Amino acid sequence: MKNAFVIVTLSGVLAACAVAPQPQSGAPLAAQPAAPAEANAQGAPAADAEAEQQAAEAAAEAEKAAQLARLPKIELTSTLLNQLLRAEFAFRNGDWQGPYITMLALAQQTRDPRLARRAAEMALAARQPDDTLAAVREWRKLDPESDEATQYYLGMVILSDNISDAEEIFRKRLAGSPPAVRGVVLYQVQQLLSRAKDKEAANAMLVRLVAPYRDTVEGHVVLAQAALARGAREEGVREAQAALALKPDSEIAMLTLAQSSENEAQATARLEQFLAANPKAREVRAAHARILVNNKQYEEARRQFLLLDSQQPDNVTTLYALGVLSTQLNDPPAAERYFSRFVEVLGRNPDDERDPSKALLILSQLAEERGDLQAAVGWLDKLPEGDEKTVFGVQLRRAQLLGKSGDVPAARRLLASLKPGEPVAQAQVLAAEAQVLRDAGQAEQAYTLMGAATKRFPGNPDLLYDYALLAEKTGRVDDMETALREVMRLAPDNHHAYNALGYSLAERNIRLEEARALIEKAMAMAPEDPFIMDSMGWVQYRLGNLDAAEAHLRRAYSLRRDPEIAVHLGEVLWQQGKRADAQKLWLEARAKDPQNDTLRSTLARLRLSL
Repeated sequence: MKNAFVIVTLSGVLAACAVAPQPQSGAPLAAQPAAPAEANAQGAPAADAEAEQQAAEAAAEAEKAAQLARLPKIELTSTLLNQLLRAEFAFRNGDWQGPYITMLALAQQTRDPRLARRAAEMALAARQPDDTLAAVREWRKLDPESDEATQYYLGMVILSDNISDAEEIFRKRLAGSPPAVRGVVLYQVQQLLSRAKDKEAANAMLVRLVAPYRDTVEGHVVLAQAALARGAREEGVREAQAALALKPDSEIAMLTLAQSSENEAQATARLEQFLAANPKAREVRAAHARILVNNKQYEEARRQFLLLDSQQPDNVTTLYALGVLSTQLNDPPAAERYFSRFVEVLGRNPDDERDPSKALLILSQLAEERGDLQAAVGWLDKLPEGDEKTVFGVQLRRAQLLGKSGDVPAARRLLASLKPGEPVAQAQVLAAEAQVLRDAGQAEQAYTLMGAATKRFPGNPDLLYDYALLAEKTGRVDDMETALREVMRLAPDNHHAYNALGYSLAERNIRLEEARALIEKAMAMAPEDPFIMDSMGWVQYRLGNLDAAEAHLRRAYSLRRDPEIAVHLGEVLWQQGKRADAQKLWLEARAKDPQNDTLRSTLARLRLSL
């Protein structure tokens, strides 16, 4: 039994698995569209990416210059300036309607589109969609050549009750796009229309817009995705297959076909067949890896990400996924290696906005687990500035590491310097201080501190749980059981409380059937928790069910190679006559935690030495 602090969860893998699409060329149809990637799925060389960036910047400068040239020549009279300033000050003071009317009226008088844009911004900030749309219409009327005005206009029209005005804009944009980028524009049109309130009208418009490009890969893919969105799976399959017939190596077509599969097994088979013919298809491989993660096939999922890593070694998404999967597979050295590379690559790319904080916290935890407390603190030092809650959590962890390194006074001074206002956070500080004392072997002081904390914050199940563990640690088993029963009353879904009491009874070899019932209840709440599996294995051992005990403990140890689980499994194997396997496990436990109390007491009880 153990209540472990584990940062890494598989939700991190699922969030990290998608390979980020490369930027596409072509003007967007609305602000920040997200079109599927196809053309650059293999990743562009750095020189090409730099050239594209320079070209984009040059185009933006040219558009800015053209926009300035289109502006009317208006004299900024004192009257006009006074009207503008009064409107802005009123808007800052919380009034939106008066300033909005002023800006829109001045835009119509001066023919200056910038004033119409400002009116739209005011209405948008006030969450007034109809007024925003009216101002954007005026902005576009005053500057019909402005791509930005068209983008805002499309975004507002699509979300309105009447989307018909968008059709002619879409049609012209598609007709005017070079063939090389028309596919991207089709994807953008489909995504924008997918947000419309009137789904039926949006789908009919999409079919009309795609009609001239019906025999292109992108046309088939767009119609397939639209069909899937409205539940027409068979139509989606036909369109996706038609796209693949035109371009057998199209990743977006394959992903669409996989999405339209009847079940996950069929999708997996299609993805694997495609990868066999197109081994460098990154997005398809990433999708395949996500399915493997969902099915808990972590080793094979890691193999897929290793292939992605070999193709593109500095892809931070791949590195992060490999780090999390390695943690899940109990491979701490590999996890440290991949998370370190993740942080290093992000550090070399200051424009990348991804946050390294979670990876840094995981690295700190991994360093602590292998006994390198200095490295654990070092990773914390690299954390970027965060919000107040994040900084508070980091300071708690820093104090725990200081205590583990032997500087208990410094750890307690750091905790005393924290002055959180919320009672929950104040309770966390006390719990952290008690943990520092416990880690330092000062269990009595920790018990006294936690007892005072439970009185200061009555009804806090987390404090009561920690108090119960300290009560057991100091031999006060009746107090422990009373506290855990109270936790169960306050938080009936707290599986740790059921597990802790069940394990304590099993460890003392009393009330074993009750112990098993408590642990079974905990396991029903958290069936994948290795420490609950450890408790179940231990109570089965106490009941004399050695085979069941071994099965539970082996499963627990496969999920988390914790010294305490190793000691328990070793004892079961010893009693089964598997002496060499038992000694191997105990040696592993000693290597990880030379001062482990469970190992020492077990060896003493069995009158053994290593």
